[in-house]
Amino acid sequence: MRIENIELRRVSLPLVRPFRTSFGTITEREITLVHVSTAHAEGWAECAAEVRPLYSSEFIDASDLVIRDHLIPRLQALGDDLTAERVGSALAPVKGHQMSKAVLEAAILDAQLRQSGQSFGGYLGAVHDTVPAGVSVGIMDTVDELLEAVAGYLAQGYLRIKLKIEPGWDLAPVRAVRERFGPDLLLQVDANTAYTLADARHLARLDPFDLLLIEQPLGERDLLGHAALARLIGTAVCLDESIESAQDAAAAISLGACSIINVKPSRVGGYLEARRIHDVAAAHGVPVWCGGMLETGIGRAANVALAGLPNFVLPGDTSASDRYYAQDLTAPFVLEDGHLRVPTGPGTGVQVLPDVLAEVTRSRRDIRF
Repeated sequence: MRIENIELRRVSLPLVRPFRTSFGTITEREITLVHVSTAHAEGWAECAAEVRPLYSSEFIDASDLVIRDHLIPRLQALGDDLTAERVGSALAPVKGHQMSKAVLEAAILDAQLRQSGQSFGGYLGAVHDTVPAGVSVGIMDTVDELLEAVAGYLAQGYLRIKLKIEPGWDLAPVRAVRERFGPDLLLQVDANTAYTLADARHLARLDPFDLLLIEQPLGERDLLGHAALARLIGTAVCLDESIESAQDAAAAISLGACSIINVKPSRVGGYLEARRIHDVAAAHGVPVWCGGMLETGIGRAANVALAGLPNFVLPGDTSASDRYYAQDLTAPFVLEDGHLRVPTGPGTGVQVLPDVLAEVTRSRRDIRF
């Protein structure tokens, strides 16, 4: 497969409601889309890097620069030998920048699979036609507002609720949700690194609420701290930001730093590495689930395909399109009895809507091969 052009397109989409985490509040999603064109197919992917380097060291302006000046030239050097499977090794000499690498690999893989007529799910090894959908609920101004939001999501059919927490917004909202919606609700929390090991006694007070897990309570590099915390609390510890590779996953599991892993393809450098993490975790009997970065339908389609693999046994943050966007870039993903359907068409199986894309585009740049 020979690439003729790579387009970098910056788009901006408003969220249906502000989304607040311990990192801050987001009201719109600014995204760089990568559009790969060959003589016979095209591929799309979206970069998960945010405007500010808070979730990770990457941010969107720096990502655009790295993609343009450091990553694409390495792909150009492969010429006709370029395939999605070769992207990782070609880009490995560039340290870090996992999200930038991931978006290039995903766009090339989409084009490659569309050209061969194979679906993302079929290529990755999905075994399910649909995947259970959870929803991530941001930090609210009041507990009453939170309860109203959770009630709305449950009415829509979501099978699992994840509450964002931070110091000062943890015990009270979790208690209120558990008391209001009962013991059968699948409930988990996500701290986004907001605590330290010194908070272990406080975090142990979440144990009586029978949570599925607590996600990334400590700093992303604190594997030993997570291992110590896992011995001090009854709630299962899940890692997110700490896991950037299959090697990281193996180390965390061996140390006892987690018993569940959130797999985000963008965070780990792409869907091929995400599949390797899935396999490592499965070999150790550690369940995984698919996280999200407020993706549009472009990224959501690939995530749903990944979530169809056999060891994705917990509902992921694979919400329907209207969780975040009034108008998606593709035909909307819609809940069906709490599940999303795994696309079966070639590549990601979705088509970008040209009129919507034109409306939300802020800038674009072509890089000819």
